[in-house]
Amino acid sequence: MASTSTPLTLPVLPLDGEVVLPGMVVPLDLSDSEVRAAVEAAQAAARSEPGKPRVLLVPRIDGTYAATGVLGTVEQVGRLADGDPGALIRGRGRVKIGAGTTGPGAALWVEGTRIDETVPDPLPGHVAELVKEYKALAASWLKKRGAWQVVDRVQAIDDVSALADNSGYSPFLTTEQKVELLETTDPVARLKLATQQLRDHLAEQEVAESIAKDVQEGVDKQQREFLLRRQLEAVRKELRELNGDTQEGEESDDYRARVEAADLPEKVREAALKEVDKLERTSDQSPEGSWIRTWLDTVLEMPWNERTEDAYDIRGAKAVLDAEHAGLEDVKERITEYLAVRKRRADRGLGVVGGRRGGAVLALVGPPGVGKTSLGESVAHAMGRKFVRVALGGVRDEAEIRGHRRTYVGALPGRIVRAIKEAGSMNPVVLLDEIDKVGSDFRGDPAAALLEVLDPAQNHTFRDHYLEVELDLSDVVFLATANVLEAIPEALADRMDIVRLDGYTEDEKVVIARDHLLPRQLERAGIARDEVTIEEAALRKLAGEYTREAGVRTLERSIARLLRKVAAQHELGERELPFTVRAEDLRGLLGRPHHVPESAQDPAERRTAVPGVATGLAVTGAGGDVLYVEASLADPETGAAGLTLTGQLGDVMKESAQIALSFLRSHGAELELPVGDLKDRGVHIHFPAGAVPKDGPSAGITMTTALASLLSGRLVRTDVAMTGEVSLTGRVLPIGGVKQKLLAAHRAGVTTVIIPKRNEPDLDDVPAEVLDKLDVHAVTDVRQVLELALAPATSDARPEVPAAA
Repeated sequence: MASTSTPLTLPVLPLDGEVVLPGMVVPLDLSDSEVRAAVEAAQAAARSEPGKPRVLLVPRIDGTYAATGVLGTVEQVGRLADGDPGALIRGRGRVKIGAGTTGPGAALWVEGTRIDETVPDPLPGHVAELVKEYKALAASWLKKRGAWQVVDRVQAIDDVSALADNSGYSPFLTTEQKVELLETTDPVARLKLATQQLRDHLAEQEVAESIAKDVQEGVDKQQREFLLRRQLEAVRKELRELNGDTQEGEESDDYRARVEAADLPEKVREAALKEVDKLERTSDQSPEGSWIRTWLDTVLEMPWNERTEDAYDIRGAKAVLDAEHAGLEDVKERITEYLAVRKRRADRGLGVVGGRRGGAVLALVGPPGVGKTSLGESVAHAMGRKFVRVALGGVRDEAEIRGHRRTYVGALPGRIVRAIKEAGSMNPVVLLDEIDKVGSDFRGDPAAALLEVLDPAQNHTFRDHYLEVELDLSDVVFLATANVLEAIPEALADRMDIVRLDGYTEDEKVVIARDHLLPRQLERAGIARDEVTIEEAALRKLAGEYTREAGVRTLERSIARLLRKVAAQHELGERELPFTVRAEDLRGLLGRPHHVPESAQDPAERRTAVPGVATGLAVTGAGGDVLYVEASLADPETGAAGLTLTGQLGDVMKESAQIALSFLRSHGAELELPVGDLKDRGVHIHFPAGAVPKDGPSAGITMTTALASLLSGRLVRTDVAMTGEVSLTGRVLPIGGVKQKLLAAHRAGVTTVIIPKRNEPDLDDVPAEVLDKLDVHAVTDVRQVLELALAPATSDARPEVPAAA
């Protein structure tokens, strides 16, 4: 253990920022006044005492002296390596500093006590292990620095105190750490401290070396890659020159620069850079290179961060829709609602909620020619968005929607991705035209592939098989068009907001023809607007008698034909321009009308001029239509009893005929009908236009009325049309398509319509101008139908029932 001994009086040699431990030999610069004063004072004192001059080496940190110093002897005074005067001083032992005192020279003299640092011999076991550990750590550190001679010197030190003080030579120790070693008087404790300091340094050095190694490897790899790229570029340049190709620049470098310069989402950028790396490793003769280049071109052409600003002028958007399309109030209202919600979301900072934007998926369902396709372009115009049309009619390959896998030669992205690329923005209006015409075969089901595209909860992470990166479709407005809703798979229809377009009234057709169709056809015919004028009466006759359709496509063709006829007559010198087309001129230009209403025909020529014929209403793919039902009884001697149905009827319609016949057989007596004829004679029900398939329950009351008319001999009123399902008890049950059927009745000149009572709320969807011209009766029982539809008997005697020919 350490102990104190005889007091000493020594001149102080302060050391700024430096610590000398016992056993160390250090050169000091005598040009420093304090150092020179201490050495000179020591030399003066040594003249009267035997031995070498002695000084007290004391660390001074920030002007404060340490409490412990080192007794040092001046071994030699001379010149340092740089030629300045210096002194070589050796540390001899620790001295505890006491009070100041006086002495010769200008130095500061203090009194001190020598500290005894002896350690028992032999060393205890734990101290010997500590000595062994320190020597091993010191040897490891010194070997890394290549100081092999010093290793032998350290291994030769056996004194615990000297071994601990030897760490004072370590350059990695801070001044504070050396002062701590100096002030630790217990040799064993000091050796533990020195061992810990050396162990910590080796650990830090190992981490630093590992980091330096990693950095160096990275730098070496970059340098090696740079060198190899330069060599590869030189080789390719030589090959191009040999092949006569003078094109300069490296393609892969060009793609890398384009990818890094492009504004791509992070994940897309990572995928593109991986493909560029593949391209750099791919041979020019490999077909994979062309596949990668095509993929990179597609990715770089996609408008990943391009979006058009929506026009939030709600009134202006509504004005655009009104100006470009007459009628179609349901669709206009739905688009206006969508824009209003978008505006409010934007005002409240809710443009993106849960990673999804506020897109929309609308399905426009209606007959041909009502303007479904052109409406999509008007919606885009009203919203200020780009418009792109995707034709789905006849598509049978699932890859058309999701894209091909890149493993195939000639692989392409799907039509959705191509539409986004064509539009040049991530939020266009995409029209999926004829979605009900999508088919399926061994190549997959495109309708199933559309499930993710048209699902607002999923399409923000749509993944095309070709791109294989996520594409956000949540801001796209999808407009799907279809003629028949039933042809769309139920799961797909459930993801869309269904908007029905049920056709135009005659007044709407006249407005469309005047404001849209006529100006367009005048331009196509090369006729100025002031050269040919078509009166409104002529347009109305064209819409009512020359065409009978839900839309206006045939009407436009009729106008085009009319203008072509006028242009041809003018070129032949047969007609002068300007010319005004009146209603009476149509027959001479277009021939006779094709659709004369039953009410306008001669009474004897009407279909309902004989008993057993009733007028029904139906819905077809072309909208609503008038459907006639004819019934006859076979001669009991020549015809077999039973029910015969013709007209290419479906199973549901056949069952409706059975129900109508059963009802009349069971309730004919109370209706005062000769039901005996139904038992003995064959009943034949026929639906004209036999080439057209027909099905559905809504002709039930029409067949019942036709049979009742046949049995009673009472004619069915010409101006009456009806629709409704019949039950065995005579109840009239609700059906669908009321609006389309009433529009068809209006076009056909019918003035009275019979519908089920439970369909009365559907009248709200029928245009007011149509309802004003129709007398609509809502009934609950077949008896009411018969009272309304059958004309009064002309005599008390029942006419003879006509037999089937």
